[in-house]
Amino acid sequence: MIEVKKNIHDAAEPLLTPSDVASLDNVSVKTVLRWIDQRLLPAYKLGGQWRISPRDHRKFLHQRWNV
Repeated sequence: MIEVKKNIHDAAEPLLTPSDVASLDNVSVKTVLRWIDQRLLPAYKLGGQWRISPRDHRKFLHQRWNV
């Protein structure tokens, strides 16, 4: 029998859009884009659209709101 080891990347969470973050944080998309522009929230432009990693979002929340 072959043992299959799970890779940490197997359970990767999908990237969030600014709209997703806005819904989760109960703020406007404009506010999320402002956080990105001010470099408060790390984000990556993929195909001309902003994407935020769930890990970076959680870190942002912890630093910003002490959640």
